[in-house]
Amino acid sequence: MTHAYAELQATTNFSFLRGASRAEELMLTAEALGLAAVGVVDRNSLAGVVRAWTAAKKLKVRALAGCRLDFADGTPSLLCYPSDREAFARLTRLLTVGQRRAGKGECVLSWADFVEHGEGQLVLVVPPEKLDAAFEADLARIACVLKGRVWLAASRAYAAQDLKRLARLDALGEGAGAPMVATNDVLYHGPERRPLQDVITCVREHCTIQEAGFRLEANAERHIKAPAEMARLFERWPRAIARTTEIVSRIGFDLKHLEEEYPDEPVPPGKTSMQHLTDLTWQGAAWRYPAGVPPKVEAQLKEELRLIAKMDYPNYFITVHDIVGWARGQGILCQGRGSAANSSVCYCLGVTAIDPTKHRLLFTRFISENRGEPPDIDVDFEHERREEVMQYVYQRYGREYAAICGTVIHYRPRSAIRDVGKALGLTEDVTSLLAGTVWGSWGDGLPEEHLRNAGLDPKAPEIARAVALATELMGFPRHLSQHVGGFVLTKRRLDETVPIGNAAMKDRTFIEWDKDDIDSLGLMKVDVLALGMLTAIQRAFGMLREDHGEPIVDLAGVPAEVAGVYDMLCVADSIGVFQVESRAQMSMLPRLRPRRFYDLVIEVAIVRPGPIQGDMVHPYLKRRNGIEPVDWPHPSPEHGPENELQEILGNTYGVPLFQEQAMSLAIEAAKFTPDEADGLRKAMATFRNLGTPAEYRVKFVEGMVRRGYQRDFAERCFKQIEGFGHYGFPESHAASFAKLVYVSAWIKWAWPDVFCAALINSQPMGFYQPSQLVRDAREHGVEVRPPDVMASDWDCTLEASSSSPASAGEGDREAVEGATARTALCPSPPPSRRDPRKISCEKTRPRWKALRLGLRQIKGLKAVDVQALVKARDEGARTPAEFAQGGVPQRALELLAEADAFASTGLSRRDALWAVKGLKGEHRAPVQAPLLAGLPLFEDRVALPAMGKPQEVAEDYRTTSLSLKAHPCGFYRPMLRDMGAVTADRLAGMRNGQKVSVGGLVLIRQRPGTAKGVVFVTLEDETGVANAVVWKDRFEADRNVVMTASFLVVHGRVQAAEGVIHIVAEGFTDLSAELSTLRDEPGAPAPRVRQKVSGRLLRSRDFH
Repeated sequence: MTHAYAELQATTNFSFLRGASRAEELMLTAEALGLAAVGVVDRNSLAGVVRAWTAAKKLKVRALAGCRLDFADGTPSLLCYPSDREAFARLTRLLTVGQRRAGKGECVLSWADFVEHGEGQLVLVVPPEKLDAAFEADLARIACVLKGRVWLAASRAYAAQDLKRLARLDALGEGAGAPMVATNDVLYHGPERRPLQDVITCVREHCTIQEAGFRLEANAERHIKAPAEMARLFERWPRAIARTTEIVSRIGFDLKHLEEEYPDEPVPPGKTSMQHLTDLTWQGAAWRYPAGVPPKVEAQLKEELRLIAKMDYPNYFITVHDIVGWARGQGILCQGRGSAANSSVCYCLGVTAIDPTKHRLLFTRFISENRGEPPDIDVDFEHERREEVMQYVYQRYGREYAAICGTVIHYRPRSAIRDVGKALGLTEDVTSLLAGTVWGSWGDGLPEEHLRNAGLDPKAPEIARAVALATELMGFPRHLSQHVGGFVLTKRRLDETVPIGNAAMKDRTFIEWDKDDIDSLGLMKVDVLALGMLTAIQRAFGMLREDHGEPIVDLAGVPAEVAGVYDMLCVADSIGVFQVESRAQMSMLPRLRPRRFYDLVIEVAIVRPGPIQGDMVHPYLKRRNGIEPVDWPHPSPEHGPENELQEILGNTYGVPLFQEQAMSLAIEAAKFTPDEADGLRKAMATFRNLGTPAEYRVKFVEGMVRRGYQRDFAERCFKQIEGFGHYGFPESHAASFAKLVYVSAWIKWAWPDVFCAALINSQPMGFYQPSQLVRDAREHGVEVRPPDVMASDWDCTLEASSSSPASAGEGDREAVEGATARTALCPSPPPSRRDPRKISCEKTRPRWKALRLGLRQIKGLKAVDVQALVKARDEGARTPAEFAQGGVPQRALELLAEADAFASTGLSRRDALWAVKGLKGEHRAPVQAPLLAGLPLFEDRVALPAMGKPQEVAEDYRTTSLSLKAHPCGFYRPMLRDMGAVTADRLAGMRNGQKVSVGGLVLIRQRPGTAKGVVFVTLEDETGVANAVVWKDRFEADRNVVMTASFLVVHGRVQAAEGVIHIVAEGFTDLSAELSTLRDEPGAPAPRVRQKVSGRLLRSRDFH
């Protein structure tokens, strides 16, 4: 006999730390077992329903959007299914009410809330373990309110009293008018997932598996079961099985009913939104092209406007124009990027800064009639002021109509192994060892060899179990958070489409669905993103105006195509420059040798997995540099002309580098249909959102080969497409970023004093830490001065340089004279050796100023305390006691003393700290002890021992993460010389293949996904930096040293090519423990036994 059954109580892993299976796993299992439908009912959440619905669209099983409502007032839990679109709207508003009145991740609901939103809801009551009179009364009350649309859920617990309990539930349901319905209360898709469910239960309950007891499920039966098995379990109650499909037939709602309704925008009277957008566009065109709109641009604008009108998107463009216009009105720097840079309309509206007609950009990548998908405009704003823009959006549209997308925070290897280890009762040291084997945040799993290197036995049952469960847990959602800036806006109340909850940040609200969910449903979003470099550039523009009299207010004010900027980039002098400061980019710059803006577009895009995996980098460089002739792949004569690809690949010497080129190749060379090309586009997901382009391999490669293209070329093109599935740039995105590359490079070349100050004042951002930025500025000839109570503000500032005290313009001479008087006693650090290889503008050099480090650089010091210090200083404070009397807290004064910030007052680091420690309570005497306030204090002056220079440097690093006095490696040079280590500056004069050893502080570790396990390590000594290449085998042999050392000697061979120098590592010496000797007292005997603990001065930045 065939049984029809629908599972109406399935929990996904979006019921955090309860469900142990993904929605996709539940749906696949349900189809395999022949279920009619699966109802997803996560707890007080709809976070998992879109994934189930998306998976079910490809299957022969229906996904039902539901929710388990848990109440704070003791009302029994309800499995709620909306019967139609309006009922779904009421459900999402109900969940919004509960989430908005609670903290992030919580939902507080009452029965009264449900009654208010209960119309159209089909409900299954979840019975408690104890079926007492209170529950019987609750059931009767619920059934009375929801007459005809309420049932009683019943599950088999495989307990001795099962049948008796089911009989009792059946009787209760019939008596109350809530007939019993069979469910299996599903927590996972198959019984094999039960151990993981036990573990996440322990994580939720904050206990170990040994302590969990009855908090764990009694068996492994909470999985999807076949209809026949469910019929067997409810053999005495066949109607309980039949009712499941009857309920499904009454659920008329499907997520496909959530139609996009973008909000109307205000337009001038008598105009439609399309007419208003057209007017704005032509006004912008006149602004962009003051000499007249070129015919090519005019034609492009007309075509884009036609398509925008046809797709009914004018309000979306008006929204973005309004947000950008408001931000600029507030003095907030912003720039559109991504696929929007393909649009001439966006360029004329001022949203983007790149003219797409000059770069052969592809508008169809932005909007296409074939796709029928909403456009996606990304706009970057200054990261320190982006919140103002977000609050403007909330204010303009209202929180019922606007919210940020959610984002899913997943379990990664380290977090997974830590939670699993605790749940299994492993000791903290073992768990830490397991977590320590992981590289970066995602890592490379937990291979057995890594466990052995950490001193663990991978065959030990406890270790093997922990690794297996952690591997299973990786990728599971941990919790929901807010997207970096993607706003969803709707004409209908947004909380009638998706629940809106509170974020952890004040005045932020976000929805439960993430970007992928939004894309699946076809909802439109506006990306209000943050970019640190825009903050730095805006700060730099402000300093240029105030300190140098340069009237630059926006990106357009930066002089274009300055040869000196390209000279600087050609020698990889790019520390701090946007997008081209990484080791890989700095290695590419001397090889690419950019001389024009489009070269920067190539530079941004070429060091990405797409071109690298497709083996396109070397052919491009050889053709660009004239080493190899440009050859145009072409089909056989009967399939097309020889120049078929010249229009597509003309700018890149016949080598495909961009996503747009890959799409065009698919259409022109492999003859994809528009729909197939769009599927390929979706597969080329970027930014770690791994696509699935492999399914298109056969059609792409064989399609090109069939038309006469060489198989090798076709294969390499598809490898490039697979690389885009990891991380790749479209040309439009690269062009937008290239604009910021040039602007930041110009600031660095022309005004390195401003550049360094602006970058430090915008931290945290970028690739390098302030210590490297300061070093680079000094090597360019910028005078840098330490943080000081008498001269520094919170941010870094510029002062008259000692080498050119009269360098200021007339407009700021008064400010300079005041600063000079205030800082006259501030000692300057020893001058830094200018590196002749560093390139800067010689014309502006005489006007450069000294950079005074801000007090923000002192660890632990608060901005509010610095405000008090500046106020006290302005009122005449000069000593620690006077600053204390002026309201500067004791702890702040201690931090300042430890950082040697009282040097200008004549106090050494120790003297200042002694004076501050002696203040405790004295500055409050006039209020707290007035009789003692006037009495003189007699205390003999204490002669504190002077600190040695190594100690001073160590304390500088401890308190400010840098030192202007000396570099730590200089103190170890004799030891390094005895080991055969040369200084970093000598590498440039060594021949390729020469054996060498170099030692230094570890600044950066990188393990790119495209490098096939290769690790790149950047070291710094007193003369400069050195880059080491660690091949996979060598890394595995010395994994612990490479991952953890802070002071390292690399032994290997020089690899020199095209001006790029690396050391290919063959061995290592870890000197990290030696750093602790910097703090030894001068002349004091060394300890007989020195602890082998790291004296790490600087935490490296590790990337993967």
